[in-house]
Amino acid sequence: MMYILVLEYVGPKWRTFVANMSIALFFTTASCALPWIAYYLANWKLFAIVTSAPLALAIFTPLLVPESARWLVSQGKVDKAIGILKKFEKINKKTIDPKVYQDFSDSCVRLQEEEAANNNYSVLDLFKTPRLRNITILLILIWMAISLVFDGHVRNVGSLGLDLFFTFTVAAATELPADTFLTLTLDRWGRRWLACGTMVASGVFSLLATTVPVGAYSATLAILGRFSVNISYNIGLQYAAELLPTVVRAQGVAFIHIMGYVASIVAPFVVYLSHVSPSLPLIVLGILGILGGLLSLMLPETLGHDLPQTLADGEEFGRGQKIWDFPCLAKKINDDDDDRVDDLPVERFTRATSKTSVGASLRASTRGELRSSMLNRSIRSRVSVRSLQQQRQDQMSACV
Repeated sequence: MMYILVLEYVGPKWRTFVANMSIALFFTTASCALPWIAYYLANWKLFAIVTSAPLALAIFTPLLVPESARWLVSQGKVDKAIGILKKFEKINKKTIDPKVYQDFSDSCVRLQEEEAANNNYSVLDLFKTPRLRNITILLILIWMAISLVFDGHVRNVGSLGLDLFFTFTVAAATELPADTFLTLTLDRWGRRWLACGTMVASGVFSLLATTVPVGAYSATLAILGRFSVNISYNIGLQYAAELLPTVVRAQGVAFIHIMGYVASIVAPFVVYLSHVSPSLPLIVLGILGILGGLLSLMLPETLGHDLPQTLADGEEFGRGQKIWDFPCLAKKINDDDDDRVDDLPVERFTRATSKTSVGASLRASTRGELRSSMLNRSIRSRVSVRSLQQQRQDQMSACV
């Protein structure tokens, strides 16, 4: 839930940095310390108590962490959402025109009236429309593959022929460079191709580790496979939260993670295959990594797009994208820039003003709604649609 809250309170520009560097710093430190805590305590009961005690801090979460403004808006609690945003306004030492809040509130109220008949959502709603159903199933399969490969590599460190505590520490330390690499590249190369590339790379390194003798060389290749799946794991965390609409995001992400835990149950049995053949665990992990990577290419790209809010937004999200689209080759539109409407294609605005997308444009990004430049750009785009379309019709008439 904390991961989802973080993503919902930052815009597309900062999602990758905030989501991944927090993991890089804190998860890596704790993971590297874990084997040495076990070595020092030498008692599994004490080890369980020591590693579980910090979870008690979660009791204070409701007192310190504000509720998601996006979720409050989706539930019709617009006043509470605006109250939270005003607190952020004070913290960030920014001044927002009260008219912006009023326009935002009016827009949300109109949307709530339109969607009043469909205000109760569950994870089952993800399977009611064809496109959203396919995306959800793909996310489940990909996350199951990532979870199994990740957990398999964690458990397989004892079979690499080196000291268990040292190997675990080195493998866990790969999380820091993996997340740093991801932070530098994810917003340039996109989620889809990077997820595919790192999963396939993990599979290839795992398979290569079976071709060399057990020891330093095989351990190095296996750790490189762990490094690659670390990147895939963090992409998967962010990818699912970005693809699922706000109204069912928490339930959907939780369901996908549950299916990942189900897949992780198989990991000990995969590692146990080493009793049949020392190479079998890495072969299985390698094949699963490659298959999971190829499935990632079937998902829509989320780089530079606002999070979908309604089920209709989720159904339409990514429609028209091609499997060979590569984000770093496309022209980016910076939310902070004062963009010119004339530079953008008419089709983009036509889709934005359709009935199924009005909800997304009004409620798509809390940050976008509360920044005057974005609000003005939204107004300019709607006004300019008619003039641009009229110009195109005039040109066609002139040609005829």
